[in-house]
Amino acid sequence: MGRRRIGAYDADQPGSKILAQVAPSALPHFTAVPLFQCLAPSEQALLAPLCRVRVYDKGATIFEEGDQAADLSFVVLGRVKIVKAAQGRDVILGLFGPGEPIGAVATFEERAYPATAVALEPSTILQVPERELFGVIEAHPEITRRLLQGLMLRQIEITSRLADLTGPVEYRIGRLFLTLGGRVGKRTEAGLDIPLALSRQEIADLAATTIETAIRVMSRWGKEGLVLTRADGFTIPDVAALERRIAEI
Repeated sequence: MGRRRIGAYDADQPGSKILAQVAPSALPHFTAVPLFQCLAPSEQALLAPLCRVRVYDKGATIFEEGDQAADLSFVVLGRVKIVKAAQGRDVILGLFGPGEPIGAVATFEERAYPATAVALEPSTILQVPERELFGVIEAHPEITRRLLQGLMLRQIEITSRLADLTGPVEYRIGRLFLTLGGRVGKRTEAGLDIPLALSRQEIADLAATTIETAIRVMSRWGKEGLVLTRADGFTIPDVAALERRIAEI
């Protein structure tokens, strides 16, 4: 039996551990999902009653490896990591933020989730039951074209990420931080602030390298002032300098 899923709660009962709907309508959350932004208002209105909006505490399991995939899930607020158990520890396969789908391939293929989704911070998730979604699509085929437009945009993003996993390890780590900076970074007087605490092992997982290499690169870059590590995240003092460094690799 899998681990007990914890940490989701009803917005009206902050102490509750019961998975519960937290909004009477999912429609206001559609603006956070690029896939649904492609739909006309009337088409969004058709899908909204089918959706559930759930809130998860930091560290809560959204779905677990081995669970049968039945919902198409999107991050509305917060950040989620996808992890897979390997050799006694969890390996991070990816980080996802607002607007991004999680577990979509397993849902479309009607199979079990190949990995576990965990909330990195308090997160709101929009869930659409797969069976009901395709029922609406079959009854309203005009929706298909608009959804395909959204899926094509998503495919372009995935292709870009795959490109970031090629090349030398310093290039991969540099692209990782530039991507995180573009997605969650905030400009401050000190530079580009990335409010996401990642261990050296997690950096290694995301850059497809060893922890020893990640430690070595991050130590050198810290001394050079390229990427500074803080307790609650990272700072890139000069984004252009980091871009120049990886361009030279």
